[in-house]
Amino acid sequence: MKYNLKKLAELVDGQLQGTNIEIDGVGGADNAAKTEISFAQNQEYLDLALANAGAVLITEDLAADEIETPVIIVENPRLAFSKIAHKFTTQPYQSFNIADEAVISDTAQLGSEVSIHPGVVIADGAQIGDEVILAPGVYVGQDVSIGEGTILYPNVTVERGSQIGSDVEINSGAVIGSEGFGFEEEEEGYVKVPQFGNVVIEDDVEIGANVTIDRGATGSTTIGRSTKIDNLVHIAHNVEIGPECLIIAQVGIAGSAKVERKVTLAGKSGVVGHITIGENTTVAANSTVTHDLEAESFVSGYPAHDHRQERRTKAARKKLPEMLKRIRKLEKRIEELEE
Repeated sequence: MKYNLKKLAELVDGQLQGTNIEIDGVGGADNAAKTEISFAQNQEYLDLALANAGAVLITEDLAADEIETPVIIVENPRLAFSKIAHKFTTQPYQSFNIADEAVISDTAQLGSEVSIHPGVVIADGAQIGDEVILAPGVYVGQDVSIGEGTILYPNVTVERGSQIGSDVEINSGAVIGSEGFGFEEEEEGYVKVPQFGNVVIEDDVEIGANVTIDRGATGSTTIGRSTKIDNLVHIAHNVEIGPECLIIAQVGIAGSAKVERKVTLAGKSGVVGHITIGENTTVAANSTVTHDLEAESFVSGYPAHDHRQERRTKAARKKLPEMLKRIRKLEKRIEELEE
């Protein structure tokens, strides 16, 4: 498929400077072909892109009259490049076919133009929307609903009653709706608390490989619209994740925590149960949140607290060995004076 630069400029609200050539793909600044478009956010990458690509996405401050290669001037070249790249990307596993090797309940409902691969199992009462893609080995449990345009990559498990919105991507090995970790202690061990709830994932969510999201004990564990979750994240029962959050690899969120809109949880951070993190908050990597956080917070450390205070604490901590030596010398002098 080919697009002319004028059409691509309209797609990204950009301004075309140069010849309106046709483009048949995208590439990096160092490896793009003359029939492809690339992007540059500084002069170093611009020089590379101009030497290789047929056209380049740039910011206004990089534009110059002497540039002979066609360019599209935009506010954010990387964002524009991502939008254009989608035009040249084919959806993996899209076959518009139902494999004979799939096991599908007679009571399941399938939308139009679905792609269902070998090894897929769809249980009783499941509802699969239009243009849904279920890659090899996917399990869709009883009464699960999946919205249109959603793709589940190989070996994803969606347990009973889960509700998944439209245009969701769930990567390989993820488990949605697993049993929550709920037990009550008695004299001779533990009694499991039944987990009757479900998981609700709203539209445009992306979930990384080997993510686990537990079903609610009662009620729902919810993931808000357009939230993006990296690989190897665990979200416990009855957690509420707001819209447009970023949750980076190896984060753990304990039961009934509430994470409001546009929160970023950096890699290996943790959130204890039954607390609320206010919107637009950032939690730095390797931090643990142990109490409620107000909106617009930026925290780090253990327990997580104001990032500026944590930096001062770390700086002071480095001085502790030397301070300890000085204190011992002072103590010795005081002892000598007292004799």
